[in-house]
Amino acid sequence: MASTDFLYLGAQDWRHPEWRGGFYPDDLPDDWLLSYYNSYFQSVYLTLEQAAAATPADWETWLADTLERFVFLVEFDTGLALPASPKIRRVQPDWAVSHVCWLDAALDLRALSRRIATHAATGQALFILSRAADLTALHRVGELRQVMGY
Repeated sequence: MASTDFLYLGAQDWRHPEWRGGFYPDDLPDDWLLSYYNSYFQSVYLTLEQAAAATPADWETWLADTLERFVFLVEFDTGLALPASPKIRRVQPDWAVSHVCWLDAALDLRALSRRIATHAATGQALFILSRAADLTALHRVGELRQVMGY
């Protein structure tokens, strides 16, 4: 099987009330949401506002609650103070063009499979994310990843 170290699935934020009773079990405590999310996804995108609202204690908990390979993508801002961690990546617009794929447009699995294959050949990270937290699209991409052997 091919390496998956370059491919990261996720959504913008992990705290989606509409995921309760579907993705998240109804009785899952709020402070366990990120750990549960991390068992299925490898990244999360945080807007500047979301990242700035987090306290140092929040970041400490989030970093401890996620697996070593997990990545927090944070909208770029030079003034935002973030903890030093290999799990946190500031997303600059020029980098995002080639490394972030948003699923919120019409999902073209053929085009996405070509993009995944290109990144697999180079080993460059590819983050496939949903701003709208579209679990159906994320599930379809997960299936595509399995079919491709990643």
